[in-house]
Amino acid sequence: MSTAFRPSSALEGVRYEIRGRLASRAQELERRGYEIIQLNIGNPGPFGFRTPETMRLAMIENLGSSEGYCHQKGIFPAREAVVMQQQDRGVMDATAEHVFIGNGVSELIDLTLRALLNPGDEILVPSPDYPLWTAAVTLNGGRVVHYHCRPSRAFEPDLDELASQITPRTRGIVVINPNNPTGAVYSRDTLRGIAELAERHRLVVFSDEIYDQMVYDGAEFVPMATLVRDSLCATYSGLSKVYRACGYRVGWVSFSGELEHAGEYLHALELLASLRLCSNVPGQWAVQTALGGFQSIRELVSPGGRLYEARRAVIDGVANSRYLSLVPPAGSMYAFIGVDTGLLPDFDDNQFALDLLEQKHVLVAPGTSFNTDYRNYFRVTTLPDPATLAEVFGRIEAVLDDYAS
Repeated sequence: MSTAFRPSSALEGVRYEIRGRLASRAQELERRGYEIIQLNIGNPGPFGFRTPETMRLAMIENLGSSEGYCHQKGIFPAREAVVMQQQDRGVMDATAEHVFIGNGVSELIDLTLRALLNPGDEILVPSPDYPLWTAAVTLNGGRVVHYHCRPSRAFEPDLDELASQITPRTRGIVVINPNNPTGAVYSRDTLRGIAELAERHRLVVFSDEIYDQMVYDGAEFVPMATLVRDSLCATYSGLSKVYRACGYRVGWVSFSGELEHAGEYLHALELLASLRLCSNVPGQWAVQTALGGFQSIRELVSPGGRLYEARRAVIDGVANSRYLSLVPPAGSMYAFIGVDTGLLPDFDDNQFALDLLEQKHVLVAPGTSFNTDYRNYFRVTTLPDPATLAEVFGRIEAVLDDYAS
């Protein structure tokens, strides 16, 4: 008698639709010979972006030193480079002892939450969010409490509403700035308000800053660690986005702020880091070169640069639509686009994404993939060239015209 092999109940409610059913269907269509414009993932490589050559050379030159395990926190030159960047930004209490290198920020999100959470502990997570944060809290026994970042507020949180969601079980608050999926870059006042709430309630601030240098039109990126003094701040970043090196799988988390009483927590995190031995060693040798070298991202996000002009093409595409609306992204490599439900009252983001894929061979991420409680948004990446994006918006408009008729 056969018995079904059932998955863990811990996976109930865990989703990552960015690489889910729609992405699988896109692969099926590609195998049949269709060309799919994939706008669901922020993966620079397939769109022609290259990792800076100096980073590749740094890896090659140190391959001989990369054949054994390194320290569980990472190689010292990489950790020290993170410290130097933090200190340049005004985070003067950063030290290499408080930096952990991981296999991308994704691994470190899991480890830092696992080291902190007991069953039922609460973490405040933005909605919309990068869905790994919600998933990682859930998988590690915590309870996610989403705080709304609404389009009417340019996707910044309401601090009073946020404060009302803090309970005795709240252990931390997640900040994603610049934001994925919305492209919002939080104001200094908003970030200061979040820091004050964290300090008042002794919450760990988990600040996801993977898009830190990817800002447009004079938007100011403010490192959260410069504002959090009397609580613990964990700052996450890596090589994937700013340095176009997703496949290297190198991220880091740097702790600052109230470190005096964080010793047991950091020891627990080091234990978890030890259990996975170490992160990818060859890629770590690119960190010092990346952070200390020429910052080519600045050209890409300035007028005339590839990312800047692609963002402009998205803004123009929305402006020319009967149905779409957009808070122009001030940062990151995404746009979170709304659909007018006055014109299309039955609009459903998942059905739209499927129809767009099947009929027009364009893959986008439905807004509900990012833990929203509304169904009239979708996310696109701004990585394609402007001509491709103009073509995409023509196809989107055709599907929406069909809905309207």
